[in-house]
Amino acid sequence: MYGALKEYLTAELQSIEDAGLCKRERIITSSQSAEIEVGGKTVLNFCANNYLGLSNSPRIIEAAKRAMDTHGFGMSSVRFICGTQDIHRELEAAVSKYFGTEGTILYAACFDANGGVFEPLFSEEDAIISDALNHASIIDGIRLSKARRYRYANADMNELENCLKEAQAQRFRIIVTDGVFSMDGNVAPMDRICELAEKYGALVMVDECHSAGVVGKTGRGVNELFNVYGRIDIHTGTLGKAFGGGIGGFTTGRREIIDLLRQRSRPYLFSNSIPPAIAGASLEVYRMLEESNELHSALVENIEYFRSKMLVAGFDIKPTQSAICAVMLYDAKLSQDFASGMLDEGIYVTGFYYPVVPKDQARIRVQLSAAHNRTHLDKCINAFIKINRQLRR
Repeated sequence: MYGALKEYLTAELQSIEDAGLCKRERIITSSQSAEIEVGGKTVLNFCANNYLGLSNSPRIIEAAKRAMDTHGFGMSSVRFICGTQDIHRELEAAVSKYFGTEGTILYAACFDANGGVFEPLFSEEDAIISDALNHASIIDGIRLSKARRYRYANADMNELENCLKEAQAQRFRIIVTDGVFSMDGNVAPMDRICELAEKYGALVMVDECHSAGVVGKTGRGVNELFNVYGRIDIHTGTLGKAFGGGIGGFTTGRREIIDLLRQRSRPYLFSNSIPPAIAGASLEVYRMLEESNELHSALVENIEYFRSKMLVAGFDIKPTQSAICAVMLYDAKLSQDFASGMLDEGIYVTGFYYPVVPKDQARIRVQLSAAHNRTHLDKCINAFIKINRQLRR
């Protein structure tokens, strides 16, 4: 049988290659930081989710080591059998405090958090209303539920309202959106979403993977940015981006929702607990963010500087309130040539094109970090200007 499957797979792989859509992994031989070693040379990294620059923080690394010294390397079990340590519960409390919620449940990744939230809560009697640009993990999680599915165009409140009107036929309704959309960098209008939810009797869920640590006065996500504390029922998020860049995810929100997920959410019940090193390091992250807003302030300053200079240089940039800056090129091949040219200039960025983004919407997605300094930013901007002149003559 494998002979037939191998033939099919070989053809599929060749078609991906022929279409110029093959994803290739560059090998990093250093720790994750603003400067990394790739292919034997030092380059500036502008394509990681290392928003607060904590991926290589000595304080976080030391906290991970301490947790291994006191709590071991791994749990070898799921939470409800033999896999819950004191630091897991401490971390859940820290996440709840950070987001201003009633309870938190940890997962191996936010993909699991989004995959495990819908099926335990909603049945064929209910409705899930999802933004068209939501992350793949939300889409896959919705597929696991038997609830009626509705979709509205990205951040289009008129379409959302129409969906809510139609969904009045269902028992429970929930609006689901990314907080920051990962390809465009725009923020969901959570104030208006909450208003519509209250008008039409719906719950609200937001994925904070690219918004937590980034948006809001102190980086505490969309609750803080729009002052909608108490109006969002469920937040999901990751420990693998702004909060240290390791692994692990969470769902935080209403106490009864979290309690039921702990009883019935399959990715939680049937996956190992996150390692002690991740729990210990993540606890230290939240301590750092309680002590000072210095990292978030540095990130905001870098975002404003980079975006303003790129606009002055004439680049077409998607509107953004986040650390994601989408430099629009529109042509798939151009985005790949552009990224290659940038690497030659010592700038590591990635070109995105269909099917990751819609056809004819290819772009370079720049992700800024508190770890970048002004010299890094200027070098990146100058490289964009140079490569743009070379490729668009």
